[in-house]
Amino acid sequence: MELIAGSPASYLAADDVVEARAPEVVALAERLGAGALDDAAFAAAAFAWVRDKIAHAGDAGDPRFAVTATEVLADGVGWCYAKAHLLAAVLRAGGVPTGLCYQWLADGDGYVVHGLVAVHLDGGWHRQDPRGNKPGVAAEFSLGEERLAWPVDPAAGEIDWPEVHVVAAPGVVAALRRGELAVAL
Repeated sequence: MELIAGSPASYLAADDVVEARAPEVVALAERLGAGALDDAAFAAAAFAWVRDKIAHAGDAGDPRFAVTATEVLADGVGWCYAKAHLLAAVLRAGGVPTGLCYQWLADGDGYVVHGLVAVHLDGGWHRQDPRGNKPGVAAEFSLGEERLAWPVDPAAGEIDWPEVHVVAAPGVVAALRRGELAVAL
């Protein structure tokens, strides 16, 4: 899938959700980047850290709904979108242009938005899914073929939205602040 994105430089900004300038986010980026030989190695290390060290709220049975990168970091838990906010913040703090992406996935009798990131490395955009692995879910960092948690099923009405957002989708942020899963962007 060809992603639709703006200039990579615009995906280095911090805001009130993707808090790339927050001291604790900058410190984590520095720690994860310390042994990295290049941006791709740093991005892979940050991805693995968020995927593996921050629990997925649904898998953990945790009722909290963190929104911002620093809330996710403090709580140690977040839904897919919140984990994406943290990963985007850490990568931006380390100088890797990172945007937010979304999927529309079947969930029981309805649909839900799923949050991912896209990193700009090796001259292109590459989607990554820091959701967290569990039996039946094996998301991995890749600059080649995507290794996402949930490949979409168009026959089930699922959609991979191609836009790479600089800021979190307003519908996602509003849902998280209400303590709900996002069903709209």
